[in-house]
Amino acid sequence: MKIRNSDGGELMTVTKIERKGNDLVLKGKAFGTMPMNARLSPEEARAALKLLTPSILFFLLTLPFRRSDTPKGKSNG
Repeated sequence: MKIRNSDGGELMTVTKIERKGNDLVLKGKAFGTMPMNARLSPEEARAALKLLTPSILFFLLTLPFRRSDTPKGKSNG
């Protein structure tokens, strides 16, 4: 899974998602080269849920079934 900025540049490539205790750990590389582990704690997950509106929640549920705005591998701009 790749996370991109608004210009289409690669910010992080997530290669693995796993559980460590009560945290969610995302393993991957930042900017394509720097190894990185990102942790999401239960408190941070609850804070993230407060940011979701019903329309964003619906969008997230349907996101895997939508087409991209740009062809795969291409960036915006």
